[in-house]
Amino acid sequence: MDNLSHRLSFKDLLKLSLRIFRTKPLRSFLTIFGMSFGIGTVLFLISLGYGLQYILIGKLVSTEDSLITMEALYPSETELNITQEDIKNISAMPEVAEISPIAEFTAETTNEDSTSLIIVKIIKPNYFRLSGQLPDMGFSFLESEPATVISNATAQITGLAKSTSTIEQDALYKQLSFKIFYQSETTLSVEETQTKQPLGIKGIIINDLEPPFALIPAEFIEKEPPFYRKILVKAKDIDTVESLRDQLIEKGFLISARIDLVNQATKVMRIITTVLGVFGVTALIVAAVGMFNTMVVSFLERIFEVGIIKSIGATDSDVKNLFLMESSVMGFLGGVGGVILGMSVGETANFFLSLLAKRLGGKPFDLFITPLWFIILIIASSTIIGLIAGFWPARKASFLSPKEAFIRK
Repeated sequence: MDNLSHRLSFKDLLKLSLRIFRTKPLRSFLTIFGMSFGIGTVLFLISLGYGLQYILIGKLVSTEDSLITMEALYPSETELNITQEDIKNISAMPEVAEISPIAEFTAETTNEDSTSLIIVKIIKPNYFRLSGQLPDMGFSFLESEPATVISNATAQITGLAKSTSTIEQDALYKQLSFKIFYQSETTLSVEETQTKQPLGIKGIIINDLEPPFALIPAEFIEKEPPFYRKILVKAKDIDTVESLRDQLIEKGFLISARIDLVNQATKVMRIITTVLGVFGVTALIVAAVGMFNTMVVSFLERIFEVGIIKSIGATDSDVKNLFLMESSVMGFLGGVGGVILGMSVGETANFFLSLLAKRLGGKPFDLFITPLWFIILIIASSTIIGLIAGFWPARKASFLSPKEAFIRK
């Protein structure tokens, strides 16, 4: 009879390979658990790296348009401000898709209880989309909407908020009136203007690093600002960002491009993720060595069994495939167990961190994020590691003759 007629099918190999879980359950469990622990460590650390990257990039780019928008202003030593002529010239550039000028002046804000001095930033509604700065509480105002977005410091000094934890319920949808003081560029004279009507507080920005400020729409101020402090310039597409930046620099502007921050942050986070991955891979290597040891011991214990199955017609390839199947099954199960272990710990950490953030008045967030492609990759990798760990015992078993097996037994 041809040797091919004795060759074991995939189903037969799988059934025979699963016998090890009945004959050596404790050893098999500990081997898979060790592999799962290594895989889980890799998954946990890489998920942390991706989570940190997602949070950082999310802070830098909260809107799509902000990625190709630049902030332009004159250096402070020039004592220059952006004029209407500058705005016209910038708008006329072929690479420019949209602009949003920003004026900053001191203002007096009044509610029914108190009067306070703050900084007002006079903007257009597209400021939020181009800058990527969105309220942490409430919403940004829309076109032709008599509303304002204030900082948490403004809510506190105006007496609208009793404490940091109650800012949202205390300050949102209350109204503020503003008296704005336009400082002349050339003299010490001050021109006063005011908002056309009280503005409802629609959103609140949490920023403890800046002085109290409020964002107010330009169309609800009686007099147009005499000049602007900075301007947001959106390029037509990502390919024209570099060209537009060079032209603005030639005009004497200082440029801050969010895309540069994103690129730098991405590089830093990739390094951090790589370092975390190295620590995780170290644990995985230890687990792989443990699996290799298990397969070697399994081979030494089953020399007599190898001799029997070869004597009844099993080919060298059958014996080799049997050991490889056992090691790959354990590797696969170790990968699945590692994914379950790593994601369980990550999701538990996310739950408690989000709970803590809510109690402290912040927004819930996920610190551990696992991409689907990485889950597939890590299960496939663990299966391959199992195959590699079982290759030497499988090769030794395939070269073993029945006679040698019975003698060594």
